[in-house]
Amino acid sequence: MDDWIDEVCAALGIEQDVDADGLLDVSRVVAHQVERRAAPVTTYLIGLAAAQVGGDPEAAASAARIVTALANKRS
Repeated sequence: MDDWIDEVCAALGIEQDVDADGLLDVSRVVAHQVERRAAPVTTYLIGLAAAQVGGDPEAAASAARIVTALANKRS
């Protein structure tokens, strides 16, 4: 998967600073606690939120923690 992430980042002209495992963890929680179809949209929203506040890895991690907590409230 790392090769794919590198390829996509190069094609989009963005730095490869992605916590793929963290995003997959959030996706799993959202898919099980909310709805399977919500997982990819949610990871997009996490990226969008992170980009709007500077785009650093901590911004993405913070958004992921917020979303995970929100999804876990659904159980």
